[in-house]
Amino acid sequence: MSGTVIVTGGGRGIGAATAELTAAAGYAVCVNYCRNEHAAIATVGRIEAAGGRAAAIAADVGDESQVRTLFDAAEETLGPVSALVNNAGILEKQAPFAQIDSGRFSRILRTNLLGAFYCAQEALRRMSTVNGGDGGSIVNVSSVAARTGSPFEYVDYAASKGALDTMTAGLAREAAPQGVRVNLVRPGFIYTDMHASGGEPGRVDRLAPNVPLRRGGSAEEVARAILWLMSPAAGYVVGAMLDITGGV
Repeated sequence: MSGTVIVTGGGRGIGAATAELTAAAGYAVCVNYCRNEHAAIATVGRIEAAGGRAAAIAADVGDESQVRTLFDAAEETLGPVSALVNNAGILEKQAPFAQIDSGRFSRILRTNLLGAFYCAQEALRRMSTVNGGDGGSIVNVSSVAARTGSPFEYVDYAASKGALDTMTAGLAREAAPQGVRVNLVRPGFIYTDMHASGGEPGRVDRLAPNVPLRRGGSAEEVARAILWLMSPAAGYVVGAMLDITGGV
């Protein structure tokens, strides 16, 4: 595999694992970040130490103009974009539905849904064979919460991911004739520091006994699925929504 992949939210967790695996597979990697420059630079350092090419580029994916600048900078620094991993996402403290206010809901949608929309739209413009591009791949990172609704914890986050699933279904069918394959992964209970953002760092350990495999997953397990969907081995896969959940 070759070309440049943009991994949004690429400095930590699933994003960092994906950035490192795609670099090892031959991609030049744009490690996008919004605030955590230190983590993004550390990810780039690991990639470069392993012989890969990468650059950390800041952008708030919820800002359409910053997304265009992100893609311009990635192509100027690393070369034409041939893949996008829409991984950037946020959640806020666990709360029941009645305590979620409109400001919080809007913040979640801005990053998790609008951010993915802006990035996918810009990627399609550049990769589409209709526009003179060479085609490519987009993988959106959703969540098992899109299916479960995450009651009493993150209904707003779950709603943003459910909408991402629906957007993926439509976009996949529009983009395929333009040489761009669009697919999605739904991680389950994965050991990342995102759970601390929700106020429960040990959430995966609490929920693991309810998983048929009786354990939480790793960021690397999700990243391997993302890499497969990007690869020629998945060349006939379009609109797939792949659960990485241990059976949940």
